[in-house]
Amino acid sequence: MSSLIVSSPRRRGSGNKKMDKQYFVYIMARGRNSTFYVGVTSELQKRVWQHKEGLYDGFTKKYDINKLVYYEIFDDPENAIKREKRLKKWNRTWKMRIIEEMNPAWCDLYEIL
Repeated sequence: MSSLIVSSPRRRGSGNKKMDKQYFVYIMARGRNSTFYVGVTSELQKRVWQHKEGLYDGFTKKYDINKLVYYEIFDDPENAIKREKRLKKWNRTWKMRIIEEMNPAWCDLYEIL
């Protein structure tokens, strides 16, 4: 069994210790050299499960994108949405770089949520 080496997700926000709710920007992929999907949610585990099960018609179902390879945590929805929009505009090389900083083996992070 191979060991999973993943760095902690980036936490963005006010630095407040008390958080009522968390928001996640995440990247899904089919594999290392495949298509990416960038999304935002307040329920990461549930949302990734929905992608994996193909519950909704759309981009991830059409291209069989079902592996969580990256995520960041935010304290507020506005900053999470801004980050998601920025990441969607990034080129492939930049997205691959941040994924590999957190998850060099491209493991499915859903398994450790």
